[in-house]
Amino acid sequence: MNPPTIPTLQVVREAKLAEVLADAAPGTDRLEASGVIAAAGWLWVGFDNLPDLARIGLHWEVPDPSAAMIRRPGGPTGVEDLAAEPDGGGYFGVLEDVAAHDGHRYSQILVFDDGWRQTDRQWTDIRLTEPNKGVEGLAAVRRQGRVHLLALAEGPVTVAGARGGGLRGRLRVLTLDDGRWRTRHTVELPPGVDFADYSSLAVDGERIAVVSQRSSALWVGTLAPDRWAVDGAGTVCRFPRDGRGRVVYGTVEGVAWLDRRHLVVVSDRAKRDDPRRIRAKDQSIHVVALP
Repeated sequence: MNPPTIPTLQVVREAKLAEVLADAAPGTDRLEASGVIAAAGWLWVGFDNLPDLARIGLHWEVPDPSAAMIRRPGGPTGVEDLAAEPDGGGYFGVLEDVAAHDGHRYSQILVFDDGWRQTDRQWTDIRLTEPNKGVEGLAAVRRQGRVHLLALAEGPVTVAGARGGGLRGRLRVLTLDDGRWRTRHTVELPPGVDFADYSSLAVDGERIAVVSQRSSALWVGTLAPDRWAVDGAGTVCRFPRDGRGRVVYGTVEGVAWLDRRHLVVVSDRAKRDDPRRIRAKDQSIHVVALP
């Protein structure tokens, strides 16, 4: 029996971020995108190598005359993903790997007001068991009158105080308790979402998406409305390959929903030894459509 065919995403449009932001960030050609959200009528992009954020129009042009850089001099770099308050009024960012006084390393949450001014920096209880293998994806959900953060860990993280390591590719449901985001639930992804890594997630209502860089794939599913679980198997889609079936979109790092069929994805910088086909798509913004 032949294995099932994996559907392919359709790339609707794409461009290098340096070209989209040419007027907002002239001369800046290193834009290692790490996360993206659609909120307040804009796209907001975070970067691995900059403390700044980019604001881009939902219907961006090349270059985008409405784009701007939100300068954060002295702010921490390496924001892995962004999330918006479910009812507006503020934003969150996540730092993947921060040393704590107890000798361990944890992921940390940055809190911003609606003008992207940082108002707080809060610890999570997500403790890394491998360097730089902490929270890569972040989304905010309001349930029962309370904001919860869904954290997607790249590696087998554990919870502070717990024995043993955790499992990779699970969602941790965090709630703020005494100034610290603590794990209250764990959401298992379906068995078919066995990606080589996990680089971002996006939630919009009941819709959830998880993207993988090394697998060059995207999973879309349904978040149960009345419990912390995924309903059904969802669908795994792959990013387009070249004529020989090789990965082209090898640095996809952030994802956000635009509507029920379209998502926006941003790409990190390729490594020096990555082939030209992958470097051609790095540090870019892509709009993709589900099959």
